[in-house]
Amino acid sequence: MAKNFCDFRILLLVAAGVFIYIQMRLFATQSEYADRLAAAIEAENTCTSQMRSLIDQISLQQGRIVALEEERNRRDQECGQMKSLVQDLERKDVQRLINKVQVPVAAVVIMACNRADYLERTINSVLKYQKPISSRYPLFVSQDGSNADVRSKALSYDQLSYMQHLDLKPVQTERPGELIAYYKIARHYKWALDQLFYHHNFSRVIILEDDMEIAPDFFDYFEATAALLDKDKSIMAVSSWNDNGQKQFVHDPYELYRSDFFPGLGWMLARSTWDELLKENHRGRQFIRPEVCRTYNFGELGSSLGQFFRQYLEPIKLNDVQVDWKSKDLSYLQEDKYAQHFANIVAKAKPVSGVNVLQETNNIDGDVRIKYRDQSDFEYIAGQFGIFQEWKDGVPRTAYKGVVVFRYPSTSGRRVFLVGPESLKLLRIKDS
Repeated sequence: MAKNFCDFRILLLVAAGVFIYIQMRLFATQSEYADRLAAAIEAENTCTSQMRSLIDQISLQQGRIVALEEERNRRDQECGQMKSLVQDLERKDVQRLINKVQVPVAAVVIMACNRADYLERTINSVLKYQKPISSRYPLFVSQDGSNADVRSKALSYDQLSYMQHLDLKPVQTERPGELIAYYKIARHYKWALDQLFYHHNFSRVIILEDDMEIAPDFFDYFEATAALLDKDKSIMAVSSWNDNGQKQFVHDPYELYRSDFFPGLGWMLARSTWDELLKENHRGRQFIRPEVCRTYNFGELGSSLGQFFRQYLEPIKLNDVQVDWKSKDLSYLQEDKYAQHFANIVAKAKPVSGVNVLQETNNIDGDVRIKYRDQSDFEYIAGQFGIFQEWKDGVPRTAYKGVVVFRYPSTSGRRVFLVGPESLKLLRIKDS
């Protein structure tokens, strides 16, 4: 009995030892798994942190990729533009025209945007008189933007060269409410003139818009005034336009004037003047303009939204007389001679005053001069006759030293001079 009890205790001791061993192994295993779990959690946290960092880097790279894609698209457009330009120039062999022994008088550029029908009418009008003298007046169309119809229309003519201006920069206006279109037009003009003066090396450029027809003596007129433009540095540009060139206000197709007001709408600029304008403005310079317009503007629809069209643009008289400009002596238009020339004409005009100057004018056979006190007075008098009342930068349209001249009525040939408060003094005319 005692032996059996002893064996039982031994078994209990063995069982207890086995239990303790198992518990120790279980504890060691749990500790090992706990360590592994902690390491796994730490690894997961590290992986999560690295993943977030990687996502941030990917987002940053995606932003860079988008910017690079935009830059690539812009460069692709520019490359396509240059490729098209090179191919077009090669096809039309403009260099052959430029390198001829006979130096061009001026390049002619038609500024276009999105009016293909207008552009076609303008091109056909220019080609009608330009074809026989194309080597002296190489013709270009400069398109602002990517309107497919305008591009296709321009490229359909073998007689001209095509340029395309792609402006992707946003426009910042100087003052609130200003039309963005005018800023974009200004950028296009600068780009086109830079191309023609510096890339193609022309000494003069005649600028037309895509809604104009030209007169039969358009090119002869500009050729005759080119020497004047080169010689007299007080002249900024020669224009083919008269703001008061409506049928009822013009008479003499031979008459030219100097003006302090920029007429635009078909004008010639010299490269030397463009060089200077990039550094300073045109203040103090003047313009040559005709009495009878050598361009006609038919663009009722455009960036100016048809402003003034019915009243002032549609009635414009386009010259139909073939003037022999080569036989004309234009030296009287030089700065050192013109003031005296113009003063002599104004001095001979009979002074008219009173409430109804229109009626008083009709009672006089010869030229008359009417003095206005200020802008509002000018606008009142101009309104009686029906001429342009607008001023810009303190200058009435067409004015020279404050004097605005027009015919009234045109059939009589009578000149009417609207004379500013300081005009007679500037012209050294004794006020009577």
